[in-house]
Amino acid sequence: MNHHDKLQRFLFDGAPVRGALVRLDGAWQQVLARRAYPQALKTVLGEMMAASVLMAANLKFDGSLILQIHGTGALKLAVVECNNDRTVRATAKWDGELGDKPLAELLGQGGKFVLTLEPRLDKNQTWQGIVALEGDSVARMLENYMLRSEQLDTALILASGDNAAAGMLLQRLPEGHGEAEGWDRVQMLGRTLKAEELLELGAEDILHRLFHEEQVRVFEQETVSFNCNCSRERVSNMLTMLGGQEVGDVLLEQGSVEIVCDYCNQRYVFDEEDANQLFDYDVAAAAREARH
Repeated sequence: MNHHDKLQRFLFDGAPVRGALVRLDGAWQQVLARRAYPQALKTVLGEMMAASVLMAANLKFDGSLILQIHGTGALKLAVVECNNDRTVRATAKWDGELGDKPLAELLGQGGKFVLTLEPRLDKNQTWQGIVALEGDSVARMLENYMLRSEQLDTALILASGDNAAAGMLLQRLPEGHGEAEGWDRVQMLGRTLKAEELLELGAEDILHRLFHEEQVRVFEQETVSFNCNCSRERVSNMLTMLGGQEVGDVLLEQGSVEIVCDYCNQRYVFDEEDANQLFDYDVAAAAREARH
């Protein structure tokens, strides 16, 4: 069975636990092909990408789950977004050499973790949770977030390499679903999973190796893919919000307005004629007049 770019959700019939496994191959390669990320950042971004798919796996809404890590050190920002149609995208910003420093050192002091649930249609219903960064890895940070903000016991095992990013999530269900000690047993078994196994084995093999003595119910596998929803229309809307004067000033200084998508590196260029159509007046002339 092809296990590339697949999400596998599963449930334990004899324990109060639900889980999911994901492996990203082509989707991860699409991210790496668009920007030359330092090795340390590849690890962080790949693990976050796998985690976003796992955390979005059980959400029942039309929209996207966005994970952000904000740092004050060399690693300034890492963002991943997973939509309910199982499409993902990711980007990051950094300053200077990252080397092989541990994650906590890369992020510096006072960093924060942000989880956003953004409905596709009604942006007014956007929900956001913000907590201080706690933990020495992406997995520990997310586990701490889930426990503090959602009161959910969670076990996350994440791995990222040059060829793939992968992860497994185990989550304790409310009491009444199976035996109480089942969570302790299952999460202890789950934590024996090694990074190389995550990156090399398919979901079926992993589940058999870890939980062959448990009653595991698996659901149909789902395909995950890279997709960036940027568009010229979205950039036009952003420029409109920026205002004619700002756009006119850039036109005077640079001759055109160029926007590059952080996620996919797509370039959008607006010349003077494009800007005039956007604002329905000669923005460059207005900016020129305002300077005199």
